[in-house]
Amino acid sequence: MSERVRASVRLRFAVACGVVFVLAGAVLVAGLALLVRHNLQPRDGLRHPQYISAGGAWYSQWEREYRIAELRVAQVRRVYQADTVRNVVVVGGLALLPAGVLAGLLGWRAGGWAVRPVRSVTASARRVAQSHDLSERIAYDGPPDEVGELAGIVDGIIGRLGRAYDGQRRFIANASHELRTPLTINRTLVDVAVRRPEASEDVRRLGESLLTVNTRHERLIDALLALAEGERRMLDRRPFDLADVVEHVLDLAVAETAERKVTVHRLLDPAPTSGEAVLVERLAQNLVENAVRHNHAGGQVWVSTRRRADRVELVVANTGLPVPAYEIETIFEPFRRLHGDRLESERGSGLGLSIVKVVTEAHGGVVTAAPREEGGLTVAVELPYHQP
Repeated sequence: MSERVRASVRLRFAVACGVVFVLAGAVLVAGLALLVRHNLQPRDGLRHPQYISAGGAWYSQWEREYRIAELRVAQVRRVYQADTVRNVVVVGGLALLPAGVLAGLLGWRAGGWAVRPVRSVTASARRVAQSHDLSERIAYDGPPDEVGELAGIVDGIIGRLGRAYDGQRRFIANASHELRTPLTINRTLVDVAVRRPEASEDVRRLGESLLTVNTRHERLIDALLALAEGERRMLDRRPFDLADVVEHVLDLAVAETAERKVTVHRLLDPAPTSGEAVLVERLAQNLVENAVRHNHAGGQVWVSTRRRADRVELVVANTGLPVPAYEIETIFEPFRRLHGDRLESERGSGLGLSIVKVVTEAHGGVVTAAPREEGGLTVAVELPYHQP
């Protein structure tokens, strides 16, 4: 939970206290005004006082003066009643404003006291998340209330995640060993058989075919393990420059680009980010290999890195066969190959862009692809910017 979220919860609690107090005060002032108005109404015994009349002309004059005086008294009473009720409403309403602010401040203090245990749990959970050590626990030592129950549930989830992560890591290590060992033995045996002086031409052609298939299987296993590792592993985020990683990958691809007669244009501006540099190197390698291998002789590849606001960007574009727009949404799926080239093992196993997507998402980034009008593909990877 961020500072903004904590402040928002606390602020909503404070505002709710102030609003409730103002509404309750308004109802109280309205009731008081009605009560005062009612109490200032004339009583039945005072509404028409009884006087002893003497009769005659004198009585008529006295009666007229009495009526005039009664009207004046009624007028004064109405003005006094209106002024009194207005004063009650105005003074009460003005008093509600500072009282509402005071209630909000008290609610702010009470909200801080109420969310203090949640802050403690949040700080502990953040420490566990940033340490990437699933053996740590929140270890809440407060009373056994709702916050303590929540902390216990989170500790249980972290424990299960830790056990699942350890089991998955052991599985990847064992699978890597068990799958690579027989392929390594096969490659060694075939290579020895092909290099024997008495080996016939047919045996050598068969051995070369078997070595090609064996190499394809090794790449497939490496890709599957990288895909599983990219999806499951907890990233140890360390700062690095994406431009340095991409430049290293391009240097390693010089031989293949020269063999395929592909020209690579590089424009590598500084792009500092953070994460697992080895996985990002595999991401960049897959993009470059995809751009080189899905190209034509004499084609071109453009590779660039740059910073854009709070993101860094890696863009790889290449020439080649036109890519239909409807295939863009599926090229990041596992074992998806463009143009149906499943038999051309030299172009890969169909997991390259899947690994790119998994590694990008594991680093909190976004990957997009778009076909080029002249043919080929443009793939853009955006990763979070890291302040050096």
